[in-house]
Amino acid sequence: MTDTQPSSLIAPGTPAPDFELPSAPDQKFRLSDRRGRPVVLVFYPADWSPVCGDQIALYNELGSEFEEFGAEVLGISVDGVWCHRAFRDARRIKFPLLADFEPKGAVSRRYGAYREKDGIAERALVVVDADGIVRWSYLSPIGVNPGADGIIAALEALTPEQRGRAAASGAQERRS
Repeated sequence: MTDTQPSSLIAPGTPAPDFELPSAPDQKFRLSDRRGRPVVLVFYPADWSPVCGDQIALYNELGSEFEEFGAEVLGISVDGVWCHRAFRDARRIKFPLLADFEPKGAVSRRYGAYREKDGIAERALVVVDADGIVRWSYLSPIGVNPGADGIIAALEALTPEQRGRAAASGAQERRS
């Protein structure tokens, strides 16, 4: 999968566009409902591809580290809810996988994380603070697992206010 036009990923300091996407056949997820805590948006091309599978599995394993910052991880791809459900169940994924299926890639487009030529989401990471402001974003090459170091560094760089009061006090207590 190649694309000569790289996406223009949402920049830090930008208010994160609100969205509502299905997280299951009968459930919707709204970003603004998560205000008050950091959110890590993980845009990825497809559930069953090898690189995506490894990337999502890594974030699943690091769930407790993200929780230390009060952060919630959300996976977003253009796969449908049934595909997400099968992938989540097979891989025992503990965080929500959101279907940017119809209109195809609408949320990915708003974040500058859509590969128009290929019809899939880019491999992109976005950290949104407790107030809904993008604090860090990273566009990875499509065939490269970006790992978690950048996410952890971005969460560490958040001020207590950007983490949210409850999240920040919980992280302080766990580190003491």
